[in-house]
Amino acid sequence: MKKIIKNVMIIFLTVIFLIVIGFAVLLLIMNYKNKNYWKYSDAKGKIEAKYTALGPCEVSFLEAEDEGTAWGKYEVWYPSKIQAADSVYPLVVMANGTGVKASKYKEVFEHLASWGFIVVGNEDDNSRSGESSAASLDFVLSLNEDKNSDFFGKVDVKNVGIAGHSQGAVGAINAVTGQKNGPYYKAVFAASTTSSVLTKVLGDEWEYDLSKLNIPCFLVAGTGNADAGTAGGRTAGEGQGICPLWSLNENFEAISDTTDKVMARRVGKDHGDMLRYADGYMTAWFMYYLRGDTEAGQAFFGENAEILFNENWQDIKINCKD
Repeated sequence: MKKIIKNVMIIFLTVIFLIVIGFAVLLLIMNYKNKNYWKYSDAKGKIEAKYTALGPCEVSFLEAEDEGTAWGKYEVWYPSKIQAADSVYPLVVMANGTGVKASKYKEVFEHLASWGFIVVGNEDDNSRSGESSAASLDFVLSLNEDKNSDFFGKVDVKNVGIAGHSQGAVGAINAVTGQKNGPYYKAVFAASTTSSVLTKVLGDEWEYDLSKLNIPCFLVAGTGNADAGTAGGRTAGEGQGICPLWSLNENFEAISDTTDKVMARRVGKDHGDMLRYADGYMTAWFMYYLRGDTEAGQAFFGENAEILFNENWQDIKINCKD
């Protein structure tokens, strides 16, 4: 009997060991895929594929403490040859999603910087007001004025964009419409923006007003359950997703028709995926509006805009004027 019990225990512990090892391997695979997400995004369109891949620039990193603030420090990714080059570089500010500080999605910053952008973020857990994004912008602008900085005179202050995911999308919108340095921004990308139904539950500081936006805006979300939910409208008492189709439509319509705007949903992707798996077109969006890249603009402009025919995307609305 003791031998049987011993054998059962050995089998049980072996199974537990294999489960733990399997789980650890799965986490390693997931971590690797996240850090190299551009290799696994399954881009369909030519433009989407081009700007999903890493760009031509080698990338360097700067970190600076900001003691006494809620966000703690700034993190900046930028083209390594910034000092040697004669040109200036457009800037993109990133607003954090809930529980996802800049240090947790470094690969997204690095990817965007590889296309010739200076990209700045911070460690804020509560980005929704836009305050920490405003501080990040001010920080890089101060480097641009500092003769002892590698960034002295290298920031293209006329071409500044902002992007955010989830709570960060709320923060990106509020940084443009509610912060003193909001007029610096020239384009915004908002992924899986928290719906107005949820913001009312979460509190006044979560609210945002897209009717105040007067710069090009690209709105995206996923078709997965966390984003889309099952509710057919804002009045539904159950099944509300974080950024359902009704909310995406509502936000799109709130933006003035005099402003360039695009909305689209990524097929088969959910809330947590939208930080990385909309990156190809996010990069194209900023390449067009901040760098004047006309090829990138072909993703969004005209009757043959690539995104309209890309099977990765659905529920597309475009109001863009060449």
